[in-house]
Amino acid sequence: MRALDTFFAVVAFCVTLASSSPMPKATCGYESCPVPKDGLMNVHLIAHTHDDVGWLKTVDQYYYGDRNSIQQVGVQYIIDSVVAELPKDPSRRFIYVETAYFRQWWDKQNQETREKVEALVESGQLEFISGGWAMHDEAVTHYQSIIDQFTWGFKILDDMFNTSCVRPKIGWQIDPFGHARETASIMAMMGFDGLFFARLDQADKNNRFDKKELELVWKASANHGAASYMFTSANHDFYYPPSGFCFDVLCFDEPIIDDLYSPDYNVDRRVDSFISYIEKQSAFMKTNNILVTMGTDFSYQQASYWYNNLDRLIKYTNERQAEGGQLNLMYSTPSCYLKAVHDAGQEWTSKEDDFFPYSSDDYSYWTGYFTSRPTLKFMERKGNNFLQVCKQLSVLADLREEKWEDLASLREAMGIMQHHDAITGTEKQHVAEDYALRLHRSMEHCRQTAENALNKLTVKEGSAEVQFHSCLFTNVSQCDTSEQAEKFVVTLYNPLAQVTSMFVRLPVQDFQYQVRNELGDLIDTQMLKIPTPVQNMPGRESSATQELVFQAENLPALGFKSYRVEKLNTASPPPQPSEELVIANDVIEVTFDADLKRLSSVKDIAADKTYAVSQDFQYYEAVEGDNLGADRRASGAYIFRPVNNQKIPVSGSPPIIETYSGELVSEIHQVWNEWVSSVTRIYKGVNHVELEWTVGPIPIDDDTGKEVINLVSLSGWETNGKFYTDSNGREILERNRDLRPTWDFDPSFEPVAGNYYPITTSISIRNHAANSQNEEFVIITDRAQGGSSIENGTLEVMLHRRLLFDDDKGVGEPLNEIAFGEGLVARGKQILLFGQTEAHPTSIYKTRRLVRDSMVLAPWLFVTPTDLTPTQWGEQYNTLYTGLRKEVPPNVNLLTLEPWNGEGMLVRVEHFLEKNDDPELSQPINVPLMGLIDRINEEMAIGETILGANQWLSDNVRLEFKIEGEESASQQLPRPDPNEDLANLTLNPMQIRTFIVQTRSSATMAAPCFILLLALAILRINI
Repeated sequence: MRALDTFFAVVAFCVTLASSSPMPKATCGYESCPVPKDGLMNVHLIAHTHDDVGWLKTVDQYYYGDRNSIQQVGVQYIIDSVVAELPKDPSRRFIYVETAYFRQWWDKQNQETREKVEALVESGQLEFISGGWAMHDEAVTHYQSIIDQFTWGFKILDDMFNTSCVRPKIGWQIDPFGHARETASIMAMMGFDGLFFARLDQADKNNRFDKKELELVWKASANHGAASYMFTSANHDFYYPPSGFCFDVLCFDEPIIDDLYSPDYNVDRRVDSFISYIEKQSAFMKTNNILVTMGTDFSYQQASYWYNNLDRLIKYTNERQAEGGQLNLMYSTPSCYLKAVHDAGQEWTSKEDDFFPYSSDDYSYWTGYFTSRPTLKFMERKGNNFLQVCKQLSVLADLREEKWEDLASLREAMGIMQHHDAITGTEKQHVAEDYALRLHRSMEHCRQTAENALNKLTVKEGSAEVQFHSCLFTNVSQCDTSEQAEKFVVTLYNPLAQVTSMFVRLPVQDFQYQVRNELGDLIDTQMLKIPTPVQNMPGRESSATQELVFQAENLPALGFKSYRVEKLNTASPPPQPSEELVIANDVIEVTFDADLKRLSSVKDIAADKTYAVSQDFQYYEAVEGDNLGADRRASGAYIFRPVNNQKIPVSGSPPIIETYSGELVSEIHQVWNEWVSSVTRIYKGVNHVELEWTVGPIPIDDDTGKEVINLVSLSGWETNGKFYTDSNGREILERNRDLRPTWDFDPSFEPVAGNYYPITTSISIRNHAANSQNEEFVIITDRAQGGSSIENGTLEVMLHRRLLFDDDKGVGEPLNEIAFGEGLVARGKQILLFGQTEAHPTSIYKTRRLVRDSMVLAPWLFVTPTDLTPTQWGEQYNTLYTGLRKEVPPNVNLLTLEPWNGEGMLVRVEHFLEKNDDPELSQPINVPLMGLIDRINEEMAIGETILGANQWLSDNVRLEFKIEGEESASQQLPRPDPNEDLANLTLNPMQIRTFIVQTRSSATMAAPCFILLLALAILRINI
């Protein structure tokens, strides 16, 4: 047997041996599925509930059944009811999705109930589908957060149950509003066999009905080949039961009455009606199987009502087989349906693009939610940044398990935030406030984790521990510690596996400050005015009018560097603006028009290339509507529908302009009107432009909702209707204005909204004009937003929305956010990047690095007040630290480093370039895993898993599906090489590899087992 196979076999044996009880023999999975009947249409009845993790009510209000005047729902009663009903008939099935709710329920159950539920899982009667913490949105979520919420959901399921039957095999995305290719790719990497969803564009759906293509093989990655292929099925009727067949406390449909002596006897009529429905739907299927969802939102609060009626429906429909009936009804699951379809051996069409944008009718494009609630979207992005910092620090400082509770809090809050009615901004206002509160509290919990870790890493023997504060409000130039302390230490933790630099900006008092680096040397600083509109923002609790700026250079990979800041006795008068209309450094020059006071050109000094460019803030007026017909649809939380598709400048006159130039940063402040302002800036040595925008309160005194955009135009560019957006922050997809790759699109109804796409991190255009040298312009965003290229040579990104009408898609209130008694003010940042891909072949690499280093995994700033002198601080505390022990290539990302099971670790490394991004950096690369950090060494057991870390990679076997007109290729995930050197791992473009690292003192291994494992790990013995 090969060494690594032996190693993993021993791992599996030892973990089982160490368990409190032996793993019982399970009959779950495909082996437990009902057997379809040949020659009949097999109807797979899917008993399910869709439990939103917050929407019209908060998470807890849904779980406990509170605020039933809004919605009469209590999730705890759903699970109670199902668990009571399933054992009454072994043929009954049920699927459950939202691990967040199930964990909440599980924690309140006694041992007897838990054993009863585990038996249901092992028999296949109760199956967990998808298995994430929540059913995530696919448009505005970042891949790192998607992977995290799945991984945490999987881990909690594994912790709850002593059986492999809880490992999900199916993606169940029945309610998100459009579907991302990257999400399908992630699910393939998690070893899933198929993906089911409900919402796809109504024109696309009708086309697929006609061609029998509701089911297909989705080629989910341009980089992973057949290993990314995902069988994908779109439901006929969303996720609802057939009309007239809903049996629950919230339904009013006629029950099936089989008492022959009752005047209300209706079996024949009800069965006839159901058969008629199936016959119509089966005409669109390629196999003799059809999936019928028997449930909807928060169904099965009274499960007996459902099951008693479904029992009768199955019985009386199947009895007709004796008389030539062609239907075979059975309780089933999506997994069992998929297995039956797979076994039919059918060939399928394929698809390479995604399912955005989604429209439910000609006038209803669900593209507004790409931007809805922009401040919540920004808060989520910062939450992910901080979560990665906390997880890494927990590992590097070797925090023990009793310190993990605060870490779990942020994991779970972030998992909830990925829900398709959370980060999307499509929830009621009080629910949005609850999401924000949960996230803020969890970030404070995580700060305690980070503080514990930093004290272990910084405090020298005999010195006192200190506090490490996070300045969570620097987005509005507010930080209590930096504003109030006379002396303080700034500790910058870099979560990247490469050295990086950044410019620090902190609000301070109106005095001069000096900053010393980790060696005690003075470094350059600059004082800048905080823009007047920011100083006056509602809710800003700060009197600071200036920011201190300094450059933190060469921050160590996976480590920190400390800077000491001290206020001097010299006052800092307000910086005085000049009348200059040009800001420049040694690599870039930015010029504004003398008359219009707007951006007019950007010059790349090194390439001697000038781009004629203009930038403007404009808005669309939102359509009012009563929603009584498709053409009367209002623009709302979900729907974007602009009046006459016309953009309106926020100001008809030139903005008020102020220019501030300095050695570290130069910037131009613009006030466009009383509710829109911006700052255009460049930093020393940096050749991109940063645009900081502030929008709000958006006025509604004219009784008109408004949707504000940033519009950038490149003069003379020929883009041929093409532009490019990222998919969940990973692979880049080409978009073509007024075109859909798989059906004929009619843009005449909504030419703007119908061309909007989600931007998780970036949107770009490329110049195809003669002699353009493949010029490219990119906008990088600090949060998910919507955008497009409505005219050639332009990019527009929607920043903020304030609306006065509901769009009748369920939320039941207009998107009119109020904060501090006024309309919501949002402040954000975009990076404008100009390049020539022929002259600078690494421009795509630079974009991806900027996305990651500046917007997703930026260094995290901690502030510590102190009375110590620089010398005293250096004597008592470490000012420089790196957790990285081996150099990591520049195109590699340490995606995950977190504590796992006792003293173990979960590690993910990724190649973050696509195969055609760069002629050199897109090649396969080698990465050191063994010895990457001190805690990963030769004495550890390391096993590779699938992406979700809930199965050894070598054990995963995926179902494979045939594609019309193509030769078969293996759709299995790449198998680990047993002879691979763990100090020199190979990564292919866009590949993510996941490892569980188990330490010597693992509590999950018995001592004899560990000795054997250790021998195998060190000596690589072949047995």
